[in-house]
Amino acid sequence: MQQKISRRTLIKGGLLAGACVPALGLLANEAAAAGLTPLSPSDPTASALGFAVDSSKVDDKTHPTHTAAQKCGTCAQFLGKPGQPRGGCNIFAGHSVPVGGWCSAWAQKP
Repeated sequence: MQQKISRRTLIKGGLLAGACVPALGLLANEAAAAGLTPLSPSDPTASALGFAVDSSKVDDKTHPTHTAAQKCGTCAQFLGKPGQPRGGCNIFAGHSVPVGGWCSAWAQKP
């Protein structure tokens, strides 16, 4: 037996499917960020760049370019979404960094 599909049903189904695709993308991004390991300050690259988990604890004598406003969350290299406590970083591939962290590769977001 053949069943007819009305144009209205077809359009509703298409719109519903189109609305679900971005939601699935957001879930995939969160899952990918959750799979990153937290960056350790003892990591060779991290220690070479003066990485600190807390920007307020950076020694300004050792890193004179550091200011209080410079944090991973405001860096152009930070890949996390607003409101997330951690996110990926272009400098430290495969690791997540805290929003309040800092390293000497910090660059202002455009």
